Amino acid sequence: MERLDLSSIIRKDREERKVKYFEGSFLEYLEILREDPEIPMLAHQRMYKVITEPGVEVIKTDENHRLRRIYGNDSIKRYKFFEDEFFGIDKTIMKIVRYFHSAAMAGEEARQVLYLVGPVGAGKSSLMETLKKALERSPTIYALKGCPMREEPLHLVPKHLRKEFEEILNVRIEGDLCPVCRYRLKNEFGGEYEKFPVETIGFSIRSRKGIGVVPPVDPNNQDTSVLIGSVDISKIDMYAEDDPRVLSLNGAFNVGNRGIVEFIEVFKNETEYLHTMITATQEKSIPSPGKGSMIYFDGIILAHSNEAEWNKFKSDHTNEAILDRIVKIEVPYCLELNEEIKIYQKILNKSKFSAHIAPHTIEIASMFAILSRLSPSSKVDAMTKLKIYNGEEIVEKGMTRKIDIFELKEEAQREGMTGISTRFIMKALDTTLSDSEHNCINPISVMESLVKAVKELAVSEEDREKYLRFLQDSIRKEYNKLLEKEITKAFIHGYREQAESLFNNYLDHAEAFVNKTKIKDKNTGEELEPDEKFLSSIEEQIGITDTAAKGFRADVTAYMFYVLRSGGKLDFASYEPLKEAIEKKLTASVRELSRVITLAKVRDKEQGEKFNAMVEEMKKNGYCDHCCNVVLKYAANNLWKD
Repeated sequence: MERLDLSSIIRKDREERKVKYFEGSFLEYLEILREDPEIPMLAHQRMYKVITEPGVEVIKTDENHRLRRIYGNDSIKRYKFFEDEFFGIDKTIMKIVRYFHSAAMAGEEARQVLYLVGPVGAGKSSLMETLKKALERSPTIYALKGCPMREEPLHLVPKHLRKEFEEILNVRIEGDLCPVCRYRLKNEFGGEYEKFPVETIGFSIRSRKGIGVVPPVDPNNQDTSVLIGSVDISKIDMYAEDDPRVLSLNGAFNVGNRGIVEFIEVFKNETEYLHTMITATQEKSIPSPGKGSMIYFDGIILAHSNEAEWNKFKSDHTNEAILDRIVKIEVPYCLELNEEIKIYQKILNKSKFSAHIAPHTIEIASMFAILSRLSPSSKVDAMTKLKIYNGEEIVEKGMTRKIDIFELKEEAQREGMTGISTRFIMKALDTTLSDSEHNCINPISVMESLVKAVKELAVSEEDREKYLRFLQDSIRKEYNKLLEKEITKAFIHGYREQAESLFNNYLDHAEAFVNKTKIKDKNTGEELEPDEKFLSSIEEQIGITDTAAKGFRADVTAYMFYVLRSGGKLDFASYEPLKEAIEKKLTASVRELSRVITLAKVRDKEQGEKFNAMVEEMKKNGYCDHCCNVVLKYAANNLWKD
């Protein structure tokens, strides 16, 4: 049955391709254009359409408090085309799409090179690959059959008739015939261009159809034939030197016409070698090999390199002509924790590793990556800065600390252009997965792997000490807080219900205190004074003194009324300072009992039952037997110390 299904898929695909394939005369092609004038779109228009067709989501930051804290009032667009592959670089992607939008409207950027610069492993090459693969999946284009440049058939229209054709067909005709097609038109078709054959043709990276790639070339052997093709020496004896039949138009610009030409590590090439890029962008033409005339070129020129090469190239004033034709877009490392986690989850999902990954494992590795990329600030410590960049509210002494994220970014404008790469973290995760004897990895084993990897890393001693300090101090402390919360949640039966109960009680008593009213007992109906002792027991968890308590209670009450008026939903996580206080209250209430249970080697029946119930709850929350055992032993040795 399976064999039949596969054969039917093959047959169906073959039939569909036959239906989509077109071969006919130029005159027949003109009739097709009458129905769809968008067919002869230029390369940048085609790419812009490919990117935007899947859909664009406009993020309204005023409706998402977390994103508002990250982006302020900026309008953020997320393109579905990129959503499953790239995370944490929304603004970079917006700049790339803006370039294609401007170029699609035949603005100045249509005559510019799109150049991506950034640190290793930031995603430059991946962005390029995504654009090339998208072009492969895009609809076929109409081209002159047998043309080495796959050129637009409208180039056949004589100059003196173009205006008339444009008005009738509602199209714009740009460009000229290549030397090969010009020769064929005259000698094969006697100038009767309406008979010239036209066919549909697709894009292919592997077959070099519409996608040309230029790797760095040895400076001592830079042959421009890689870019513009060459003269076929074997035909020189048969034809004259300027005869188009001697041309082999198979360079990157020839095959990339109407598609993409990518320059890998572009500035590793000598400047003279890149002069073809200047004419291809500004003049939209490239030299012909030998003594032929210039050839029209319509394509997207993509380039990328690391920052060191860019700085070296930029510092040479003789490169001004090329620099003037470049749209430079920086591709920094991701600086948003939630998005960095998604990067590793995506890569791991594509791998064949089947090991169990304990909660917070990827989060801890991601924390290290981002801390290494942040610039020091006099306003906040590194971990606080990481949380601000992740859109989290920072609570200090019962108050939400107001720190302007834009001020932090302003004082560190090159932030994200240095630090630990995604590849480094993935190698550490791979090592931990490979070394795992129990087919399970956890935050503790990943931290150990990262420490070993940092000790072997080729960086300055100052950076190595800084990275080790992050791992052995900042991240370990942060993990201890996370783990304590996890164990508390597992230990307290119905943790969320208890948190909500504390939250509702606090709200009732705080509102009564602020409004100087009484609280009605739900069971007896008796009116009681607000319980200030209960309120203080929660507030003291986040360092609120008796003198500050009145203001805090007023703030909480005012905020809750604001949420209700705005149609929002109230729960214990609604107001960050109160959420933190309630979580600390719950943690404190079981800390001693948790300590006994995790440390006790011999437990009585009741303790054993509670311990087993806690382990089962942790397993429901994503732990396996092995990692549960590991983290509980770690907790016993590192948490709740006297």
